[in-house]
Amino acid sequence: MWWGGRGQSFDIAPQKEQPEMGLSGPKSVQEGGIPEPRSRQLGSRLASGCLPGEQTLAWAPGVRKGLEPELPGTLICTNLRVTFQPCGWRRSQDTPLSSEYDFALVNIGRLEAVSGLSRVQLHRPGALLKFIPEEILIHGRDFRLLRIGFEAGGLEPQAFQVTMAIVQARAQSSRAQPYTGITLSKAGQSSGSRKPSIPLLETSEDWETERKKQGASSWRVSLVNERFDVATSLPRYFWVPNRTLDSEVRRAFSHFHQGRGPRLCWHHPGGSDLLRCGGFYAASDPNKEDIRAAESMLQAGHADVVLVDAVDELPSLADVRLAHLRLRALCLPDSSVAEDKWLSALEGTRWLDYVRSCLRKASDISVLVTSRVRSVVLQERGDRDFNGLLSSLVQLLSAPEARTLLGFQSLVQREWVAAGHPFLTRLGGTRVSEKAPVFLLFLDCVWQLLQQFPAEFEFSEFFLLALHDSVRVPDTLTFLRDTPWERGKQSGQFNSYTQVYTPGYSQPAAGNSVNPQLSVWDWDLRYSNEQILQFHNLGYDPEHCPDSWLLPRQQSSFMVPGPPSSVWLFSRGALTPLNQLCPWRDSPSLLAVSSRWLPRPAISSESLADQEWGLPSYWGACPLPSGLLLPGYLGPQIRLWRRCYLRGRPEVQMGLSAPTISGLQDELSHLQELLRKWTPRISPEDHSKNRDPNTILSQSH
Repeated sequence: MWWGGRGQSFDIAPQKEQPEMGLSGPKSVQEGGIPEPRSRQLGSRLASGCLPGEQTLAWAPGVRKGLEPELPGTLICTNLRVTFQPCGWRRSQDTPLSSEYDFALVNIGRLEAVSGLSRVQLHRPGALLKFIPEEILIHGRDFRLLRIGFEAGGLEPQAFQVTMAIVQARAQSSRAQPYTGITLSKAGQSSGSRKPSIPLLETSEDWETERKKQGASSWRVSLVNERFDVATSLPRYFWVPNRTLDSEVRRAFSHFHQGRGPRLCWHHPGGSDLLRCGGFYAASDPNKEDIRAAESMLQAGHADVVLVDAVDELPSLADVRLAHLRLRALCLPDSSVAEDKWLSALEGTRWLDYVRSCLRKASDISVLVTSRVRSVVLQERGDRDFNGLLSSLVQLLSAPEARTLLGFQSLVQREWVAAGHPFLTRLGGTRVSEKAPVFLLFLDCVWQLLQQFPAEFEFSEFFLLALHDSVRVPDTLTFLRDTPWERGKQSGQFNSYTQVYTPGYSQPAAGNSVNPQLSVWDWDLRYSNEQILQFHNLGYDPEHCPDSWLLPRQQSSFMVPGPPSSVWLFSRGALTPLNQLCPWRDSPSLLAVSSRWLPRPAISSESLADQEWGLPSYWGACPLPSGLLLPGYLGPQIRLWRRCYLRGRPEVQMGLSAPTISGLQDELSHLQELLRKWTPRISPEDHSKNRDPNTILSQSH
């Protein structure tokens, strides 16, 4: 399963007699150098849960190492994945992709072959392996490690062949080859049309429903980008002010980077609006009407406007990429860092520093949104990375409905998927300079919030792990494309492709415009009901649900109107007044100067919340508005996500609050066994008499 560690569970089918398995290796080689199976039935004999279109390329008996006890089984390489199947275990037909031992080819970060003292990394199909491997190590990009040992006794050729098959298949695979067979075939088994579990925001009706849900009566759904002729990276529909015509939207957007003009992210029930947009084209020369339209959209009917430099004091994309690489290298079981220097090395990765910076900035923006009725505009040059991260965190901190399971999935779909975050480029692109796991940084920030406010979130850590791992499993197009345009074109939404026949999936009737491509949110097609139940946080307090959020949708008492026609730039942790909103007026605008070159104002002893609400000191501490969370981000308040990053080291997974009673019992048994092993080592000087491990445990409790 996706959380790994000891006590992991499998979907065990009723015990049946297992077919005998041949031990002789493949006899021939296909074009491209991949060994060909001996018979067409080999795949079904080895993997009862083989996916449609999946072909077994090579296999070899082996023993999973690194965990206790060692587990004999079979290592199988297919054209889609590498999987290990323990002896006597049969894959569940309901969840064929949720095994702890499945590695999608695109998820393999490093492959190593070991023989004696020799260790070789196999990067390319042309890589030469000059020895028969005794052991191979498969390092996953999701921090998992699969270590398989091969026993001697005539099976050496198979060990060599399966190793080289993995190298070849990994080189030939690409994120453009999703597991369409599994989702479509399983969906085709259900009767009738399948309704998306989460609105995918591919229709104007979806956007209109979401607008009404937020109570954004001053906004409307714009159809100006319905044919993607304004910007292919934008969704087909988005929200603009009621008074703004689509012709004005088209002209105003042309003066922003990549045509990504200002549009609504979220409407606060108290009256404030959170917007996002790309950077201004400083060299653009718009006419007065275009300037007026752009300013009107940024102002959104408010007298108080705050422009937020989204990248100010946040890491660059290169910083995020380097920190994640260092973190992954540190957390692998074969890390060369000494135990006494491990925490220093963790600090040196800067990953937790970047998590801290994101939470701090999101907290400040949440205060800006909730303290006064105003328009808060997140501005990032490309509008596709940190704008999505900050807008999502602000909504999680400010809106209880975003902290429900349904609300969080809708939030990710709207602010990341529909908004055009380049998932493919950031997580698996060919250009190293453009790679940066910004979305994974966001998930870490959400995990931090879950730890600090456990009763405020309906979803659990295991849901975050499933979402974290889903970006590496190419079974849907949700995380496989960079823009809504690419995603719609690939799925046939624009009728520009030929439907590929998939067994078990019935072709939609002529004239049916339903998109057959499923999304990552269709968890029941990939996870069992037992696993999905663990997505829910048992400690969630229903009193925090949206129905109990009593904040009126009119201007509330804690919100006070800002000064008339005030324009601010939020940068370096402080508000700086601006003369104008857009940089194209005659007088120079402060926004035209990068905030990184602005002097950092003196840090006030008051928090931004105290400054914004402006309550007299004799009133005492300022009470937080209903539903607002302000997380801590100092020192030990930011922690390492151990269950995610250390999953390749099962020995450190003990005590991480197992999700089930059986899991807790398993962990307790393991701890008792460790105490039995360690008890004889206790010196007489430390204890006057031997103590029973059970007694030790009971007294420690």
